[in-house]
Amino acid sequence: MLVVGLEMGDGQLIRAWSAAGLLPNFKRLFDEGSWGFLETTADELHISAWPSIYTGAKPGEHGVYFTFQPAPGLQGYKRFHEGIYGRPTFWSLLDRAGRRCVVLDPPYSHAEPGYGGAYVHDWGTWAHYLAPGSVPADLLPCLEKACGAYPLGLEANDLGFARLDPADTSRRLVKSLEVKSRAVRWLMRERPWELFFAVFGETHAAGHYCWSAGLKGDSSDASSAMFPVYASLDRALGDLREAAGPETTLIVVSGDRCGPNFAGWHLLPEVLERLGCAGGKDQADGSTPPPAKRFDPVKALRDLLPKGFRKSLARRLPTALRDKLAQRVDTADIDWSGTSAYCLPTDLEGYIRINLRGREPQGIVAPGEQYERLLQMLTASLLDLRNAATGARIVRRVISADDAFPGDRRAQLPDLIVQWEAAGPIKSITSERTGMVNGESPDTRSGTHCGPGFAAAAGPGVSAGATLKAASILDLAPSILARMGVETPPAMQGRIWQQLTES
Repeated sequence: MLVVGLEMGDGQLIRAWSAAGLLPNFKRLFDEGSWGFLETTADELHISAWPSIYTGAKPGEHGVYFTFQPAPGLQGYKRFHEGIYGRPTFWSLLDRAGRRCVVLDPPYSHAEPGYGGAYVHDWGTWAHYLAPGSVPADLLPCLEKACGAYPLGLEANDLGFARLDPADTSRRLVKSLEVKSRAVRWLMRERPWELFFAVFGETHAAGHYCWSAGLKGDSSDASSAMFPVYASLDRALGDLREAAGPETTLIVVSGDRCGPNFAGWHLLPEVLERLGCAGGKDQADGSTPPPAKRFDPVKALRDLLPKGFRKSLARRLPTALRDKLAQRVDTADIDWSGTSAYCLPTDLEGYIRINLRGREPQGIVAPGEQYERLLQMLTASLLDLRNAATGARIVRRVISADDAFPGDRRAQLPDLIVQWEAAGPIKSITSERTGMVNGESPDTRSGTHCGPGFAAAAGPGVSAGATLKAASILDLAPSILARMGVETPPAMQGRIWQQLTES
């Protein structure tokens, strides 16, 4: 079985371009096999989609949703790290059952203890979560000797919210896709496998920097800078399918797709301050003014340095030290003794954490009634926010993680998740409680994540012309295990796709 993951791979665009005859290998995949759109946790916590695909569990069970996360006993947040997962991945379960697995570049993952297959992580990517590595350790150097270094030359941690030229980015991604395809085929030859899982991150960068408004819905417009990336992906898919051979079942999966980058996350800290969450013990009535901001010498020194020099210096620091300094600067102004709710680091969603007594070391909000009252006040106040320019609501939903994602890793998630209407830029918002809050988003990227995801499969034992109905990203892991004759753990919450397991 060959499983190809597409980061932020847009199933609607792929379907439209395939129907127009522009992606022949994807068209063959759809014509010969089964496919369907997938319900996804990316609608609430977009990066949680991949961990949910790997484990067949929701974020409250596996506990992974972003590069920087909170945790019980931690005041603030820390970087994604080994040991953070609360559930095993499908490839580790296959490995335990004696199935030979090769895994390349699954985002937000690491080699689990005892894994005996071949595994390469954080190599062909534009967003490194850990330092590149492999199991066995000499596998990555051998891959680079055979295929060359990954050529993209872009790093999300350095780019921040900078705008990139779409045409140049597209050319870089096409070249990188060709190298990634070559690496997959080299690993296919060099390592024995029954399951090969490779993830292409080029569609992720394309979705942020090459997406344009003309690609909404099912548009088959091929003039966008996105199209060359997908055309290159189509060629890679054909090459991989040929290399794998006719006896191999192919699955292509993505946990989300692309949409316009309209969000109000940048205004949330001031909204919380206006609601009184930066001062007093309860702040449910918003009557207590926020305390004076504290002086922090590290933040003061950082603010004196030119922005370009700060970035250059940060690149030279060890990742752990850079993260520690960044968190100190981010939280320097927070008086925890008077803060009941605060914003967590985010990539466009609104993530709010309650400073909960007993969970956060400096928590001030009591569990139970006080906690629930604060959640209710915040939810109602956020839903009242309006775009000052249009009068339209800017918040589509406020989601309680207690309700949406229960589980033993629930405390590693935000308490409230704010979903935006995404109808247009959010520069100025107002409500009776907050008054006017203004601010331009620092994020210049054109596109961002949204649902649904999609999956398509073809090969021996896969129903031809069938549609995966009411399907979810949680279904992939149990379906792969069932197809390969390995028992599905009770903790997996998805259902088995019969279209992939018919004899």
